[in-house]
Amino acid sequence: MSRVKRDKGGRDWEVEAREGGIYLPQVDLWMDSKRPQKRAVVTHAHYDHLAGHQEILASPATVRLLRVRLSKRTKIRDVPFGEPFSLGKGASFTLLPAGHILGSAMVWVKRRVGKKETQLLYTGDFKLRGGKTSEKCQPKRADVLVMETTFGRPEYRFPPEEKVVAEMIDFCRKGLREGKVPILLGYSLGKSQEILQRLGSAGFPVLMDSAGHRMCEVYRELGQALPPAGRLGKIMEENVRGHLLIVPPSMVRRKGLEILKNRKVGVVTGWALDRSAIYRYGCDAAFALSDHADYGELIEMVEKVKPKEIRTVHGYAQEFAMDLQERGWKAWALAGETQLVLPLGGLGMGKEAKRKSRRKGIN
Repeated sequence: MSRVKRDKGGRDWEVEAREGGIYLPQVDLWMDSKRPQKRAVVTHAHYDHLAGHQEILASPATVRLLRVRLSKRTKIRDVPFGEPFSLGKGASFTLLPAGHILGSAMVWVKRRVGKKETQLLYTGDFKLRGGKTSEKCQPKRADVLVMETTFGRPEYRFPPEEKVVAEMIDFCRKGLREGKVPILLGYSLGKSQEILQRLGSAGFPVLMDSAGHRMCEVYRELGQALPPAGRLGKIMEENVRGHLLIVPPSMVRRKGLEILKNRKVGVVTGWALDRSAIYRYGCDAAFALSDHADYGELIEMVEKVKPKEIRTVHGYAQEFAMDLQERGWKAWALAGETQLVLPLGGLGMGKEAKRKSRRKGIN
């Protein structure tokens, strides 16, 4: 557990990185805990943000997606975007669209101390650029910003999405012309729908794994107009020839895909910016399309929220906190040590950034 306590005069917040999530003891609020709690906010429906809580609080779209992914016995309460939820003793939280996947939320928490009010914004996973299948991110001003920093290094700046999508289309068309089966790897929830929206709209006949196909059905129920896609059944050359396959990254390692001798595989991830991406994922190509914020968007989020203090979590949290310090912000990582950057003769201390990624999933 990493704990930061700075409640001087009741104006600041105590924030704890615990159980894989965030805990605010002053208002007794858990967010994205990976271990069961009595009650917790779940910012979105990806499995790495879930646990068997006694009660889950989430946006309506996330609730609908969770109903598919969790036991029917799980108590889940929907909290519409923009509507305050009372935590008692003058405290409340409000969910705001995060732009990560459909239904993803940021948590804006406020509490009163005497006659004063103070606010904290927890971003969860987010992106500021608009996606094709998610709500647009809508941050709010807050005194404290707790933000995820998966791509918190300057080299992680994504190219224009139109360029990346054009490369994906060219990759798939070339594969089909060569008599191969193009396969794009993306998680069943969120990434698969983004890929389908772009590639299906380009005219490709698409087949998806059963989990991704089911998530598309839920997206359509929630008002998302997705192109058609068939469900991938038994994997045989004659069944998939002439189609684009959209499947999760785990499937490329299964024996089922090995039967496709004439396949061409591309991974869709922000980590495509790493030169070693195609070797790490065992693919022919890597496309930098992510549902996370890149470095520029992380800076932009700070500038939009204008917080007095910033706490960073996940990914390059320490490196990004040091970058913010050099820019004049009061920032530190919730986990590990953040070296304080002090001016020396008008120059900031050089930072020794760690080169290994903390999270190498397909984001």
